[in-house]
Amino acid sequence: MIGYDARTVPGLDAEAIHSGVEAELERLREQGVHASLALVVADGSAEGVMRDALSQRDWDVVVVGAGIRRPDELVGLFEEVVECVRRFAPGAKVAFNTHPGDTAEAALRHL
Repeated sequence: MIGYDARTVPGLDAEAIHSGVEAELERLREQGVHASLALVVADGSAEGVMRDALSQRDWDVVVVGAGIRRPDELVGLFEEVVECVRRFAPGAKVAFNTHPGDTAEAALRHL
């Protein structure tokens, strides 16, 4: 999963968000799915973070978090994420969650 680092957004309960995502990734791991999380921010470092994460192995699916897709001010980052998935994980399907609690469902739709 590629998600926006909620710790960088004032006013969000980042720990609750990250706990929810981690619980979903654990659900996937319990089903035998290799799952990991890469957190990005809109500061120019996202491509390197995604390149490192996506190049670790061949991925079947990459879930892009709603925190990247929804805010209009992050549309450039969203485009960068999609482009990086296309370049660094060309065989992966792209899935989208709507909140941290449906990350596993988003991935499983494509596995």
